[in-house]
Formats: sequence, structure tokens, C-alpha cells
Amino acid sequence: MSGVVIVGAGQAGLEAAAALRAQGYQESVTLIGDEPHPPYQRPPLSKEYLLGKQGADNLPLRGRVFYEKHGITLRMGETVASIDRAAHRIQTGKGEIPYGKLILATGARNRVLPVPGAERALYLRTWDEADTIRRRIEGSVRVAVIGGGFIGLEIAAAARTLGKAVTIIEALPRLMARAVSPPLSDFFRDVHRGEGAEVLLDSTVREIAEDAVVLTDQRRCAADLVLAGIGVVPNMELARGAGLATGNGITVDEFLKTSDPDIYAIGDCADHPNLFAGGRARLESVQNAADQAKCAARGIVGNPTPYRDVPWFWTDQFGVRFQMAGLSAGHDRTALRGSVENRKFSMFYFKQARLLAVDSVNRFGDHIAARKMLAAGTPLTPEQAADETVDFKKLGVTAP
Repeated sequence: MSGVVIVGAGQAGLEAAAALRAQGYQESVTLIGDEPHPPYQRPPLSKEYLLGKQGADNLPLRGRVFYEKHGITLRMGETVASIDRAAHRIQTGKGEIPYGKLILATGARNRVLPVPGAERALYLRTWDEADTIRRRIEGSVRVAVIGGGFIGLEIAAAARTLGKAVTIIEALPRLMARAVSPPLSDFFRDVHRGEGAEVLLDSTVREIAEDAVVLTDQRRCAADLVLAGIGVVPNMELARGAGLATGNGITVDEFLKTSDPDIYAIGDCADHPNLFAGGRARLESVQNAADQAKCAARGIVGNPTPYRDVPWFWTDQFGVRFQMAGLSAGHDRTALRGSVENRKFSMFYFKQARLLAVDSVNRFGDHIAARKMLAAGTPLTPEQAADETVDFKKLGVTAP
């Protein structure tokens, strides 16, 4: 046996290495990353780090001592070129590495704008990109952000907080349309406009000029810095080159195994059966990365269990903490708990009277309760959800 090799040193890769050791795995564990940095936190890059509230020293997920203590070999700045499944080895620019089990935690990369002048836009995915953006924001006056999803809005909030004139350009009719319901889209549109940002919806980009973003309707949005966040593409070329099944990512079963039983895929790159999606899904979140890592580790140490963890997500924008539990797609009824005007509320989503998801704004207790209810399948009616006198504890859910 040649131990476990993990390709990808992001959150999923690190968590897999740590979980293997925590679950008693005794063979070698090698973690390979193509960036020069050891595994680090990505969520702060578009929030506290851009604002200068979190320093570089606090980005690494673990110190060097952790890897030495747990016998985890780090190989940073190394790219994996191919997988030889028959020989159970991978090829990197520095030679061959044998494996007993292989975990692909290759993540995703930024989707690039398909317009003239796209090379003038900056994208945020890595530590180095965050450093570049932070420097450029400091020297800018007018910032255009193309894309009204989570990353785009977080960057826009940071730039506006730093005193820059900000224009948000979104091609769809509402913000965060792929992730949240219309009421939440409207709420965040109003938050950003209330903070002084210009929000342009139903607006597509034709070109990025030297001093402006040109829209297809000929409008020009003046900008000396253009940032883009229009989604990501899963990194599955390595898997595809090895003949593994792929779809909306690397195809895995409920145990996170690929079409090769000795190879797992986890995190942003994994197209997996998801109980809460009612089908296959590829999720991009710290929760999904960490929980899938633990699930894969259980399979490798001989204790396989299906991946059925509740998906949850969060974002911070202008001091508004937004937390999501479950997946709301396909809901047929909603219930509101709290006050939208006071920026403290939760939206509960139901389908055929079954709770699907909960979106919470500045209501941490509701979010934690929602995760527990969804995990346990606790019955909840829309009327109970909307009634603040209903105590979740009496429903068998303990909230903070």
C-alpha cells in the first residue's frame, strides 16, 4: 500500500488529510498544491482581508507544526499533470508519486468574461489575487464590479466601505439569483444602494475599455478598476484525462468515490448525489468541503457512510450577516420570521409542507436551529415558522 495522495491543498484537501489522521489512518498522507502557500482560508479574502481587518498571518489554516506532528507531507507549488490509474501513480513536474488511494480536491477556477478587454478585469480566487486587488483598490477612485453573486457583492461591499465609488453590474434581473429567493435579492439590492453603490440589473457587458465598462445598450460605466465575479468552472481536466466520469464536475457516488473505486473527489469539483437538492449537485462552500473530506476519510479507513450533511453557506456585506441552511430551489411556500425593516429576519422555505431551507439575516439562533431541524427531519409548519412565540426547543431542536 502506498498511502493516500491528495491533489489540491485548499480547504477540502487539508480537511481530508486531517480527517484521515483523526480517524486513525497510519499510512503516508501527501498533500499536493499548485500554489506556493500552504492551505489557507479563502472566505476572508473577499471580506476582512480586503478591508485590512485580517492580516496575512491569520490566513493559514494550520501552522507548520501541525503537518509535522501528524506526518502529513506538504508539496506546495507542484502541479499534477496526469494520473496513471493502472499503475496507481500520478505524474507531477517533479516526478512520479505512487498512491494506494487518491483524493481529488482540485477545486474550481474563475470563469473569465468572454468580451473584448477581459484581460483588464481582476478576479478573486487566491491569496495572491486578493493581494493584487487590495493594492489596486487602494489606488482607485471608481470601481466596477461585474457580477452580483456572493463574491461580487462581498468585493463591492469592501470597496464601498473603503470609500470608493462602486457600480455593480448584473446580467440577470436580480442579485444572487442562482442562490436566493426574490425577497432576499431585493433586500441586498436595497442594502447596497443604501450604502451608496450603484446597482445595474439586466445589464450585460459588451467590452471593458481602458476607463470604463461598456454595456450592450451603449451605456458606459466609468471605472479605473474592474473586478469580475461571474462564477467558477470546476477543475476536472485531470480527472477527465484519466478517463474518470465527469459531468457538472467530477462524478462521484454517495460515498464520494469516482468511477474508479480507488479515487475519490471532494469539494468544489465534486458532482455528487445530494439529498437536499433532490438529485445531483456541485456545491461551493467551506461546509461542503469539510464534510465531504470527513466522509471520504471514513471510506478510506473502512467505515464508509453516505454523504448526507446539511448544506449551509454564509456571507457578510456591510455588517449584515446572511446565513443559509438547506437548498430552497423548488419551494412552493415561504414564511417570514422577524423584521425585514430591522434587518433581523429569517425566511423559511417549504415544499409540499416539508421544510427545505432557511435564509437568516442577523439571526444566528434561527440558522443553527434550521440546520438541526433539516438534519433531523423535524416537522415544522409555515405557521409555526412565522410565529415567534413558537419555541424551537419544544420542537426537539436546541437553539442557542
